[in-house]
Amino acid sequence: MIRLSVNINKIATLRNARGGNMPDVVQTAIDIEGFGAQGITVHPRPDERHITYNDVRALTKIVKTEFNVEGNPNSKFIDLVLETKPHQVTLVPDAVDAITSNAGWDTKKHKEYLIDIINTFKSYNIRTSIFVNPDVEMVKYAKDTGTDRIELYTESFASLYKSNKHNAIKDYILAAKEANKLNLGINAGHDLSLENISFFAQQIPNLKEVSIGHALICEALYYGLENVIQSYLKKIS
Repeated sequence: MIRLSVNINKIATLRNARGGNMPDVVQTAIDIEGFGAQGITVHPRPDERHITYNDVRALTKIVKTEFNVEGNPNSKFIDLVLETKPHQVTLVPDAVDAITSNAGWDTKKHKEYLIDIINTFKSYNIRTSIFVNPDVEMVKYAKDTGTDRIELYTESFASLYKSNKHNAIKDYILAAKEANKLNLGINAGHDLSLENISFFAQQIPNLKEVSIGHALICEALYYGLENVIQSYLKKIS
């Protein structure tokens, strides 16, 4: 079964735009789980412009499905993860000023660095995932880091989907097959939507989890959060 983890960064963005606690990030996470999602994802950044570190602390106490915390593993992020001990940590090489994640790790260049970080998290029994481009070589070197999973960065697939979906998915299939051969779990995320998720899920062998935030929240403005979550669950089942 492919699990749906909902990224709630945009809920925090809306809250922070006005101040106060509307919408309530914690209550939204509770509701999302109640609507059937199998996980909650957050990506706290150093400037805390959406999800704050205190949000992570609060969420770790109430998430009953799977809690996935993403981020660039600077010292502050590492300390937060070790304090809150989520079910999964996803390592993303985003710059401090990045609007959103825009590339996967060069797992060859940063292999030793990733080994040290992953060993730290695994010593606390936290499952690890590395954000990677759909590149067979990057998958091979990801294996050497000791990570449990990779998360395929799906922006290029989403960008090319309308013009040529079969061409858009080719590199992802190759990367997934390599991950399967190496016994790496496969997650995926970034710009997946109701429009493209079914095709992606059908084509990627042994896909374990998709993390969807921006598109899902945008779609929920029109169709409602519960309806959208149920639609995703049907499309990936």
